[in-house]
Amino acid sequence: MSSSSRTTASSSPLTSIAPFSTTSTPRLQALYSDFSRQKHSNPTSYHSNIEWWRKALQGIVSNGLQQQTHEDDTPSGDRLVLHAGRELLDLVKIPKVGKPLALGAVLSELRVTKSVILLPEFLSAKVSIYNPGWLPTRIAAYVVGKPLWWALEQMGVVGEEGLLGSGSRQHHHKDTSWWGEYVLVPLVERAADAVVERQEAMMASPGDALYTMESFREAFAGIGGVEDDTALRETDAKVLLKYLQRDRGVVAVDKDVIKFIDKYASAEQHEITAVDRGILELKSAIRNLRVQVESLQSKMDECTKKASAALQQKRKPVALSYLRSRKHLEDILSKRLGSLSTLESTFATVETAAGDVAIMKTYESSTETLRAILAHPSLQRSHIDETMEALAEANADAREIDDAVRAGGDVALGVEDLVDDDEVEAEWRAMVQEAEAADKLKKEADDTGRKLAGASQVPTESPSKDSKSKSTEQLAPVVAS
Repeated sequence: MSSSSRTTASSSPLTSIAPFSTTSTPRLQALYSDFSRQKHSNPTSYHSNIEWWRKALQGIVSNGLQQQTHEDDTPSGDRLVLHAGRELLDLVKIPKVGKPLALGAVLSELRVTKSVILLPEFLSAKVSIYNPGWLPTRIAAYVVGKPLWWALEQMGVVGEEGLLGSGSRQHHHKDTSWWGEYVLVPLVERAADAVVERQEAMMASPGDALYTMESFREAFAGIGGVEDDTALRETDAKVLLKYLQRDRGVVAVDKDVIKFIDKYASAEQHEITAVDRGILELKSAIRNLRVQVESLQSKMDECTKKASAALQQKRKPVALSYLRSRKHLEDILSKRLGSLSTLESTFATVETAAGDVAIMKTYESSTETLRAILAHPSLQRSHIDETMEALAEANADAREIDDAVRAGGDVALGVEDLVDDDEVEAEWRAMVQEAEAADKLKKEADDTGRKLAGASQVPTESPSKDSKSKSTEQLAPVVAS
């Protein structure tokens, strides 16, 4: 394959993201064609193309390439919602390839697999998106719907070549019914995982579980692929909160109050109470005061700089004016710092009290649980005594049975009596003594043999009378022995 066919036009912003960056031009031309007819004629190629477009659309949204604007002409930059329309077609247009002709079919297939969901449907759904629905209803829809659809196909009303099908090519590519806003479920799932992980890392007190919509968007900036210093977009935040509340069960939302909860907590803990609202109000007041303090400090620094510049220019009245403003700001800052200190102290006390309440509730539930366990009939003293006595009797019976089995085994093997370990030990000692005596006799016999061998040697010279008598004296005791 030539290098020119591996690279798309450099002017397209899509060349830097997958899967566009790894797809050749001929392949792109096939993907941008109207492949909707392949669903029945070549299903393998059809589903491969659908999967490619699924990854492509996710890449476009997660990388922030959309330029869709809201009604107030501000760019959305949503990272979880796809804005399908003319702007999307212009965005994915590639030189020498053109615009995609089967994007409507792609989104239709992705809706069937629940990879994408229309934004209004997602936000208004009462049950989880993972709920397969009531089984009898699905069976009825299949039994009734399939024959009806077949009949309409035979009449030429629906299908590829039907009056309402996609066979009318003159109207197919002008159809805009698929335009709209779609929630990309895989991106939402990934963002939800990141939110839960970050919240668990930040969770240290009851107040850390409470947010307003504004503070939630700021606290989880960077979720969904945006820059770390950019807050969540409003649409993304709504989608994410709905998913966390309805499908994950880790968030409770009541108007502008957001509370992270344990999905296995009791129904009472899933409610947002007056205490939660009070803690959140204190938390918001402290946050606003901190912003004011930073703003006042910044204004004071600016007044100082301007006063210094006026002094260098020998403009005394202007310099004095800036100094007066700075003094006024200092007074306000001192008051704000005092209020901030008081609120922070109050907030710490409230959080401690709220934590104590939670601890006491845990103690109470633990006490009730322990009492319920101890009240079980199996743990009554009389029942325990009976159980232990029965256990002792069972162990005694087990020992008797074991002894009987062993005795029966000895009889079966022809062993009348049990072997006495003392007798075995005595027999072993006797065998050791016999072995030692045999070794001693053998050693003495070897010594005698060597002496006899030495006495039987014939001398080369005639021994003298003295030596002959001496040899006779040495041999006499040997022979006697």
